Amino acid sequence: MSTSETGPAHKLLILPGDGIGKEVMREVRRVIDWFQRRRNIAFEVTEGLVGGSSIDAHGLPITDETMALAHAADAVLLGAVGGPKWDNLPFAIKPERGLLRLRKELELFANLRPAMCYAALADASSLKRELVEGLDIVIVRELTGGVYFGEPRGIETLPDGQRRGINTQVYTTDEIRRVARVAFELAKGRGNKVTSSEKANVMESGVLWREEVQRLHDEEFPEVELEHMYADNAAMQLVRRPKQFDVIVTDNLFGDILSDAAAMLTGSLGMLPSASLGAPRADGKRPALYEPVHGSAPDIAGQEIANPIATILSFAMALRWSFGLADEATRLEKAVEHVLSGGLRTADILQPGTAKVSTGVMGEAIVRALDKVTI
Repeated sequence: MSTSETGPAHKLLILPGDGIGKEVMREVRRVIDWFQRRRNIAFEVTEGLVGGSSIDAHGLPITDETMALAHAADAVLLGAVGGPKWDNLPFAIKPERGLLRLRKELELFANLRPAMCYAALADASSLKRELVEGLDIVIVRELTGGVYFGEPRGIETLPDGQRRGINTQVYTTDEIRRVARVAFELAKGRGNKVTSSEKANVMESGVLWREEVQRLHDEEFPEVELEHMYADNAAMQLVRRPKQFDVIVTDNLFGDILSDAAAMLTGSLGMLPSASLGAPRADGKRPALYEPVHGSAPDIAGQEIANPIATILSFAMALRWSFGLADEATRLEKAVEHVLSGGLRTADILQPGTAKVSTGVMGEAIVRALDKVTI
């Protein structure tokens, strides 16, 4: 039974990028086609270049024309960028600069990194099954401030001939409060708990972070449980007792580290989606970029062995956050779970007693499962 979708089509910009990005994005196209055919949901899909593929075609990691498409879209879905082919380029035009430009110009300040461990994959984790089975946490990482963007920065030569590298950790009240607000709002629809992580014991920026998160909590979200935790302790607790967490909110640097640590609790980077969100526009929609956590994996590109699930689940996040289709997002997530429970695996999540399949077969199986699952 299909539903009808009224109103204009959902505008989606697809940027496959480099390496396995093209292969995994092909499977998302299959999923989009299913929703259009079987659920009568209209998508206006355009495609562009980013990263190394854009450098090869235009000499830039992303063009002004592609940025214009990104600004006009309701959501951007990106595969992956980079590879050894472009390693020796000047820093300013490396493939990764395309992704950073998207984040900067779309003003995407909140990076959401879910870490879920499906029961069928609990034994693929590096931790014991009882520690990770049923794991469902989200790390909200501040994305546009902190040490990655602070000034002054650079490398300088000192009078005595030594060289010194400089990076500055800096945050303002507004930067902290807006990302914390995303975390509190997210927690209200989940386990109603936020863990704010910083290093207030040794960093003034951490003191400010703790004070502003606490103040926002007291003013606007007193019903949400809030705890503060030093970032090094948070890293330890993630591998000691990860299910104690619900939503973790943290800065750019610590979020980069903690989200990768949480990713491996689930068994494979090939399973994990992400969303980067900006502030709501006048029409109420947020600029948004969705992408799998894994990289371009050039060593396996073109071999049809990449796991497309992280990219498919990134599209599920777009359905929920950008297109207002929460039920359809749940349908897609259940289809993934259905396929995994049936024993199909790509090489990265292969376990004894399961069947190894290609990128395309995994994508096809998920599309078939969409017809079977109920919500």
